[in-house]
Amino acid sequence: MDADGVGSSQERESDAQIMARVTLEVRLRAVLEVTDGARVIDVAERYGVSRQTVTAWRKRYEASGVDGLSDRSRRPHSSPTRIDPAVEALICEMRRQHRRWGARRLTYELSRQLDSTAPSRSTIHRVLVRNGLVNPQQQQHKRKYRRWAREAPMHLWQLDLVGGIFLSDGRECKMLTGIDDHSRFVVVAAVLPTPSGHAVSDAFITAMNRWGVPFEVLTDNGKQFTGKHTRPLPVEVLFERTCREYGITRHPCRVRRHLRCSVGDRRAEGTPGSR
Repeated sequence: MDADGVGSSQERESDAQIMARVTLEVRLRAVLEVTDGARVIDVAERYGVSRQTVTAWRKRYEASGVDGLSDRSRRPHSSPTRIDPAVEALICEMRRQHRRWGARRLTYELSRQLDSTAPSRSTIHRVLVRNGLVNPQQQQHKRKYRRWAREAPMHLWQLDLVGGIFLSDGRECKMLTGIDDHSRFVVVAAVLPTPSGHAVSDAFITAMNRWGVPFEVLTDNGKQFTGKHTRPLPVEVLFERTCREYGITRHPCRVRRHLRCSVGDRRAEGTPGSR
């Protein structure tokens, strides 16, 4: 016995072992509740899983007992597309003999030897990496990025409507987001239960009353922001009228482009801070 009076042969459980044991007990408790007559849907809701999961636990318990409730390996029984070990060994040997041959050259050489059964270039590259035959190199030419931004705050605001905002009752809402082009400060972040033109304009005006009026705004061509694509005739929507009344120049962003925009959009606006 050790100093604490605990047998040294008794080892402490690891975190993984404790988790596996607790998981097994929870699944067994759920299965026994269903066996005792509880509804599957009620048990599933109580344990935070789906009905299909509870049913699968019950079937595994009936087939294999308690051991059937343990986590199973997700590894596939077979991998028909796995590369042949003999081919992998051949790739490694060719690489060791010809250190300057990369995946492209090895693909060419193997296609001459193996014809249609030769692996692809990407597969050969993964084989080389897996066997430590690729030396990591730093990028020789660092990418240089030019940040297109106005020279001062309040020159340009970028506005956009984004989805995926869910309320407690399950309704999906839109959010009007806006950032200052220079400082990247969030000027608008308003949840709109109904993303109408009035709601967008009200949120925009509220932001201007709080932070000030920008010189320009950049938006996409959504119907809340512009009516120039309205058929049969273009109209001025409330957002455009708001910009006109406040003396704000609106710049439309090209369709299917992010509001951070392309170089062409920025060149179309003119020199940053030209106003």
